[in-house]
Amino acid sequence: MSEVEGRLSPVEAIKEGSRYLRGSLAEELRSDTDHFDKDTIQLLKFHGSYQQDDRDARASSRDEGGGKAYQMMIRTRVPGGRLTMAQLLAHLEMCDELGNSTLKITSRQALQLHGIPKKDLQRTINWINQIQLSTLAACGDVNRNVMCCPAKRVGPVYDDLRQLTDRLVETLAPRTRAYYELWVTDPDGQETLVGGAEEDAVLPAEQVEPIYGKTYLPRKFKIGIARAVDNCIDVYTHDIGFITVEDQGRVIGYNVIVGGGLGTTPSAAKTFPALAQRLAFVSPEDAVDLAVAIVKTQRDFGNRTDRKRARLKYLVHDWGIDRFREAVEQHYGRSTVSCTEHDVHGFDDHLGWQAQGDGRWTYGLNVENGRLSDNDQRQWKAMIRAVARQFGERELRLTAHQSLLFCDFADDQRSALENAIKQHGIPLSEEISEVRRWSMACVGLPTCGLSVTESERVLPSLIDQLEGPLAKLGLQREAFTIRMTGCPNGCARPYNADIGLVGKTKGKYTVFLGGRLLGTRLGYIFKDLVPFEQLASSLVEVFTAYKLHRQPEESVGDFCERVGKDQLLSLVTSQTA
Repeated sequence: MSEVEGRLSPVEAIKEGSRYLRGSLAEELRSDTDHFDKDTIQLLKFHGSYQQDDRDARASSRDEGGGKAYQMMIRTRVPGGRLTMAQLLAHLEMCDELGNSTLKITSRQALQLHGIPKKDLQRTINWINQIQLSTLAACGDVNRNVMCCPAKRVGPVYDDLRQLTDRLVETLAPRTRAYYELWVTDPDGQETLVGGAEEDAVLPAEQVEPIYGKTYLPRKFKIGIARAVDNCIDVYTHDIGFITVEDQGRVIGYNVIVGGGLGTTPSAAKTFPALAQRLAFVSPEDAVDLAVAIVKTQRDFGNRTDRKRARLKYLVHDWGIDRFREAVEQHYGRSTVSCTEHDVHGFDDHLGWQAQGDGRWTYGLNVENGRLSDNDQRQWKAMIRAVARQFGERELRLTAHQSLLFCDFADDQRSALENAIKQHGIPLSEEISEVRRWSMACVGLPTCGLSVTESERVLPSLIDQLEGPLAKLGLQREAFTIRMTGCPNGCARPYNADIGLVGKTKGKYTVFLGGRLLGTRLGYIFKDLVPFEQLASSLVEVFTAYKLHRQPEESVGDFCERVGKDQLLSLVTSQTA
């Protein structure tokens, strides 16, 4: 049991009485209402769906005498970002036939469908399972999509990364039959393939859910796997991170880090973003066992009274890493070994042409903010369908920067792929600016229920405003991360970026500076409550100070960290005096 005393949070009671994530979901799916009740929407998350409403449509709905414009967001787990062309094409069909005609690549290598009516929820999730993917545990208080470097490469290192990803996914998946009862039916659509509600009800929790128990984890849980030479997944932002220790082209083990997480509530000083701390070195054979021990430690001791402080990072912070290690070792059944000196020291966004090592090539295409849609200027969905017709079935990968990798192209196919992309109004990755290439935004308005202001819809216009001034300063080739979120929860990972723009209230943002592209340092608050209209000019002032006062080879984030907030404000003020 958790050491935190006090009354359990309401969500804990919902999980406790849910009969292993069933609740009244079956009954509510059969009803003709357009939304689920407040308890059920908590359980839906475990099944991979959030209930949302289109805030752009609220006014017109009220004018017509209606209420909220309810809709469902459905998230598909894509472990390591690996999927097939057929699976992506099926998602494009779903977004056109059932959703809002767009598909979102997330910052955690998953796919999101938006605008799904409640009446089509069951059909959509069933469809996703038919194409051999799943929404189970894409959300909720469990381990979510396992992230891993998406690069397609031949060799034992990448084989090991894929194997560890798959083993973690399989081991840490919820065991309840509820998901299959609700969403996976027989070919005639009449009966579920797997039953078990009655059986589960009489079994001890450790038999139904041997890792999670009856109430699952106190809060969401995230795991990422990175090569030391390539932290493309921001491994330090995860609850558990695995960093490869390699020797002569093989993975001989992993340095395991714990306690990362970026969500925060500005009005609650007890909350904060955190980067993971080094815990132990583990062999490839024991990596999953150690992960299970860490998950069980969070299950037993994480905060179940206050969801604002329920993530693993707060347990690690409150206890300290040594006490936390001791608790993990109790579940692990043996002592751990100290981390080696190895750490992340490189970052590759995998854009452009990269050799796979088997004579074929991967092309990484920048997808601005991960949104796949068609309009008069750019036809993303039409392009993907055209590539599928021209080149056939092949493997694809999703990156942690919301971009798309086309795999397995021969030398003589490269120019044809580039032409197919450009024919649909989409610029090649080599043709976009560095500032746009390294930018990223969360969904924000109008669909995210937590967002307080715009993010995805306004970041491109901010980049438009920055490209010219950066070129005039001679900084157009500088690589730095700029990330925007519509609220402080940090889904686009703004707190460890060179520049983070976090929605604070309608139309206003907190500006964070001093993180770094490598993802191993948190930024500090430079300015608060900056109106969107002033963001570009405020950042240009920073870039100007950087241009005038940086040291050789110093990045934007490193410069901001070195000079600090007060000196940077002084430099900016002197420029405008």
